[in-house]
Amino acid sequence: MEFFNAAVQAVVQFFEQIYAILWGDLVTLPLPGGSQLGLSLLVIILVPAGIYFTLRTKFLPFRLFPEMIRAAVEDKGVSETNGISGVQALIVSTATRVGMGNLVGVVSAISAGGAGAVFWMWIIALLGSSTAFAEATLAQIYKEKDPLYGGFRGGPAYYIHGLFITKRGSRRKKSILAVLFALSGLLCWCGISQVIGNSVSSALENAFHIPPLYSTMVLVALAAVIVLRKNATVKVLDIMVPVMAALYLIITIFIIVTNMTQIPAVFGRIFEEAFGFRQVAAGGFGAVLMNGVKRGLFSNEAGSGSAPCAAAAADISHPAKEGLLQALGVFIDTLIICSCTAMIMLLAPVELTGGLEGMNLLQTAMEYHLGEFGTVFIAVILWLFSFSTFIGVLFYARSNVAYLFGDQWKYQTMYKVLALVMLFIGGLAAYSFVWDLGDVGIGLMTIFNMIALVPMATEAVESLKDYEKNGKGKNL
Repeated sequence: MEFFNAAVQAVVQFFEQIYAILWGDLVTLPLPGGSQLGLSLLVIILVPAGIYFTLRTKFLPFRLFPEMIRAAVEDKGVSETNGISGVQALIVSTATRVGMGNLVGVVSAISAGGAGAVFWMWIIALLGSSTAFAEATLAQIYKEKDPLYGGFRGGPAYYIHGLFITKRGSRRKKSILAVLFALSGLLCWCGISQVIGNSVSSALENAFHIPPLYSTMVLVALAAVIVLRKNATVKVLDIMVPVMAALYLIITIFIIVTNMTQIPAVFGRIFEEAFGFRQVAAGGFGAVLMNGVKRGLFSNEAGSGSAPCAAAAADISHPAKEGLLQALGVFIDTLIICSCTAMIMLLAPVELTGGLEGMNLLQTAMEYHLGEFGTVFIAVILWLFSFSTFIGVLFYARSNVAYLFGDQWKYQTMYKVLALVMLFIGGLAAYSFVWDLGDVGIGLMTIFNMIALVPMATEAVESLKDYEKNGKGKNL
């Protein structure tokens, strides 16, 4: 037993060290006023990459935003295969983006960095949309037919394989980097499953006093019915995601309208704290900047390689068109949903929310705006956001499982059962180690993905040029 405990402790310490390398302050820069700017490895990778892809695509987020909207409106769905449409792929990726990061992530950013952190989340969304375009376009270019589920499958594991195996004429059946990416993804999504179970049971217990065992049993049963059926995931998300996003947006608009006179002051506070000398003088500018950047990267997931697993499944007329739809997904996540959370909090009196953190802050703000209904509403929205994230990440997992183990139902089912077990465990107790697993997994995914994504940028850019020349404005 002592040997077993020592082994477990060694594994935990190993992952904690990896977590510190990925998410901790790898480089610290001094700022005026005694502040410091801590840069994690992922920030050092993703922010320059976002700038690089923005330049390579000639400022795609600004230049082609109307085209993103047109592509979403004109997407006609699937005609000849069992695949999913471009908009359905957008809905799946939105289901996973619109989750804990949009609620707890934004709350944490504002709690630690103030209102100015919201501005930097917006900036990261603009940069991240270009990265999302590149990885989604490559996922489309290298997608394969899916013999198990029908339609197509793909993602970073497949375009990494294309870069290191197919193009180089290697005789190896697997790319080591692609295998590492796929394993990191499966590790990440197991950790996320545990986090989701804990978040949902806690929210329902706080709002309705439902014991975690009962709420978790219902959650796992509903999830099992959906994810263990062959093609139920997309059908459920088609209904669920637009409804939950619309509800959250409507409530936020109501709160904004009833507090319309405060809106100029809120935006003034956001911009003042994002650039103001008060933060610099107080030694807090680094916290404002980095909390916005880190939470923005965590929320929109651009560059992590998650969303391309859904993008590859789309049966769409041009790879760049799916890239534009996924770039739009980053806007939906951060500029709309995250901004809703920010407005709900910033329109509440500071003397009421001061000193509060996490969901307590958001629930207090909602209770101020809407009374007891606000607390219940947040619990329901958190349930919807988290549940959609769970079934969305299991859709992602399909392609990674197939790349690692081949096209066999037993491996697909085994991973789904493992994720359901993690969901159940998370609902009953929170283990910080498993929370770290999710963060380590997504961090490793990002590194392995970016190793291939940057050198393959030219292919995504060429696809965009072809789309603009032959497809833009046309009914492709």
